[in-house]
Amino acid sequence: MRKLFLCGRSEAGKTSLTQALKGEPVVYHKTQYVNHWDITIDTPGEYVESKNLALALCCFSYEADVIGLLCGANEPFNLFPPGLPAACNRPIIGIITKIDCIDANVPMVSQWLKEAGCEKIFPVSNITGEGMDELRQYLNEAKESLSLEEIMKAQKMGFKKC
Repeated sequence: MRKLFLCGRSEAGKTSLTQALKGEPVVYHKTQYVNHWDITIDTPGEYVESKNLALALCCFSYEADVIGLLCGANEPFNLFPPGLPAACNRPIIGIITKIDCIDANVPMVSQWLKEAGCEKIFPVSNITGEGMDELRQYLNEAKESLSLEEIMKAQKMGFKKC
């Protein structure tokens, strides 16, 4: 399974998503520091909410295979600016949590994540498990590995392939 880096505001569901992906009971736990689990890197929401801590997210993202931007389906605002892939050298996916909430607005949050540059978007419920199979399937896909020659060729042509 590819290692997933989770980034999102406080209470977006990053830790709950980690628990759900591992098949554990979902129990609220406030993340106080960056947790390196076997399948995820779980970050505190305060890191994305503060420009002073945001640089740490870049450093930790290099230890993952995929970057996951999390937004709750009931988010009142968006934290992710357009064009994030230009600053990252990992695939970026969007994960919409809390799709089972009564005030969920999945189309709006999906649009935010598309504008941020997410390649794919996965609406999920950490509680009911809805959408989790699709996310697991994506994470279980084989990693694309490139030879040094392919990387050098892509760099010379200006492609962002690796």
